[in-house]
Amino acid sequence: MSDIHIERNHTLGIERAREVARGWLNKVESEYGMDCKYSEGWISDIARFSRVGAEGTLRVSEDNFTLRMTLGFLMESYTEQIREQITRNLDDLLGDADKSG
Repeated sequence: MSDIHIERNHTLGIERAREVARGWLNKVESEYGMDCKYSEGWISDIARFSRVGAEGTLRVSEDNFTLRMTLGFLMESYTEQIREQITRNLDDLLGDADKSG
């Protein structure tokens, strides 16, 4: 098993951060076949995502995204590529959200 941990600070506020998180979830659902669930909370939200060989959470707050993902044995050899792709996708969405205000 292999773990991926990615954190990103932002200045979007909770409502815009939720939009970005849901956009990211839509992307991983369509492109990677992930099953995703999103739950809003008082202080932070939790998005859960999974598919065969991978599962994780994305914690969304007014100023931070924290992604934790566990890859199964068959996906372990792709850990760095998966980490790079997730980082790139999340950074792209955050950059676009920041530019659009």
